[in-house]
Amino acid sequence: MEFITANFAPIMFAGLIIFLLLGFPVAFSLGACGLFFGFIGIELGVFQSSVMAWLPQRLIGIMANDTLLAVPFFTLMGLILERSGMAEDLLDTVGQVFGPMRGGLALAVIFVGALLAATTGVVAASVISMGLISLPIMLRYGYDRRMASGVIAASGTLAQIIPPSLVLIIMADQLGKSVGDMYKGAFVPAFMLVGLYVLYVAFLAIFKPERVPALPPEARIYREPNGGGGYMSLVVLMTISAIAAILLAQNMTALHSWWQGEEVTFVATDEKVVVAMCGGTFVAFVIAVFNKLTGLKLLSRLAERVTFVLIPPLLLIFLVLGTIFLGVATPTEGGAMGAIGALVMGVVRKRLDMNLLKQALTVTTKLGSFVMFILIGATVFGLVFQAADGPIWVEHLLTGLPGGQVGFLIVVNLLIFILAFFLDYFELSFIVVPLLAPVAHKLGIDLIWFGVLLAVNMQTSFMHPPFGFALFFLRSVAPEKPYVDRVTQKIMQPVTTMQIYRGAVPFVLIQLVMVGVLIAFPGLVTGSLDKVQNYDLDKVGEQMREQLQPESNDTDGGYGANEEPSPEPAAPAEGGAMPEPGAEPSSTAPESTADDPLKALQDSLKPKSP
Repeated sequence: MEFITANFAPIMFAGLIIFLLLGFPVAFSLGACGLFFGFIGIELGVFQSSVMAWLPQRLIGIMANDTLLAVPFFTLMGLILERSGMAEDLLDTVGQVFGPMRGGLALAVIFVGALLAATTGVVAASVISMGLISLPIMLRYGYDRRMASGVIAASGTLAQIIPPSLVLIIMADQLGKSVGDMYKGAFVPAFMLVGLYVLYVAFLAIFKPERVPALPPEARIYREPNGGGGYMSLVVLMTISAIAAILLAQNMTALHSWWQGEEVTFVATDEKVVVAMCGGTFVAFVIAVFNKLTGLKLLSRLAERVTFVLIPPLLLIFLVLGTIFLGVATPTEGGAMGAIGALVMGVVRKRLDMNLLKQALTVTTKLGSFVMFILIGATVFGLVFQAADGPIWVEHLLTGLPGGQVGFLIVVNLLIFILAFFLDYFELSFIVVPLLAPVAHKLGIDLIWFGVLLAVNMQTSFMHPPFGFALFFLRSVAPEKPYVDRVTQKIMQPVTTMQIYRGAVPFVLIQLVMVGVLIAFPGLVTGSLDKVQNYDLDKVGEQMREQLQPESNDTDGGYGANEEPSPEPAAPAEGGAMPEPGAEPSSTAPESTADDPLKALQDSLKPKSP
């Protein structure tokens, strides 16, 4: 019994692993393990029975957590957009833009995956949508099956790291940090990851062109009457939009001064970026609408199609993320606005009916319940684990690693990478992150950077062969048997599970490279955050004291400066003598506090003797 009492925390952690290996659902494994070891700990005297009395208050705190409301809001927004046909339109249009170049379809999948990630935030919706829409097209025009499978699965997982990512919301909640700061910190690494995917496709297009062929001329549907592709019109429209955005950013202070009626000399960079991009896209949209209504044919078919397909989701992104970055709305409020915006877009496009809305609400309810049950189970487990001094055991285990911060980060990322084979990001966020965060904070690691780093690492949990969920999603929609292509009427060979796995490996390596880059250059995350203002409280107190003390020769300021001087000295206390004019005060007289208001206040607060 003494051995169990002395090693209660590690035995409890090992018990959780056994519960999980037995195949029980994670939420119930966490709760059952916590309650089981809680009662044993009370019987063995490891902690007091009052520990279990704290549990109801913890659960009420979960239900009162407004931040977690963002999870169902963003989920509903993504599902409505996915079911309203936005993904299909985006893939079709962007595929036509990039199709004429080698690797163009793969680039279209990457860019559309990034757009869907910024609007949906749901990996399953992105992977399934792009698998259903783009995989048959890529196979039809000769793409290598491994390459096509890998790029679709990897692009779908961008919803894990590009705001408004659900995992970043959970990570911020578990680390006790702002969701807005987590979004800001993840912005640059997310699009660097997109850039690495693009570089990989470009590498294949140069050195392995047979794996990523271009679209044949007969597959390009948005052509002009003269046979041209309409790219010049698209370039001109993008140039006008960019010029409008730059001019708006440069004159932001003048616009603020005009709007507020007083001179404004500084505008935050993130506000300039958000407002300028909104203004630029709005200018392009106005030009396209004017061209459509007047029939002047100022734009090509391709330019008009790109504008009407890309602008609505871009404006929705700016509405949601822009208001969060500017501090106008909380993430919960931003998610609510995004859900309303998605509903409006679905109604305007005439693709949203009651059946689709019921499906989206059903899936949202399931996912929200899934998250809440895991969080409740993790809370039960965490409460008992903390009572048994489990965090201290973890801290001693990890702070003793050689290499300091770097050694800790290497071991932690290896641990997350291995656990991601068996657990998804929700489970990792609720079980592992609360144990690692206190140690990281004690080692002086910025928790926003730490959270983004773990989020990039957890992204590999969707791509791990053979357990990656993104691979399972793609397997569910990829052809398993030979089929007849509906366009070419040719017999197409199926996509095997091994081809999907082999296609995922290069992108897993790219994600691990991104983890290493973030460890080497933490400024990629922290550089996007607002600068922390550090205040010296001693200096603040000294300045307050100086302001409260009147200067000896100052008759215009300070306390009592406007008071009339007393015409004659106050009468002495009973039994005391009036001091002579100019005489020094008696050494036995109490020290005056009139020259020090702070000291006078302190003396007045002291208890008086009876």
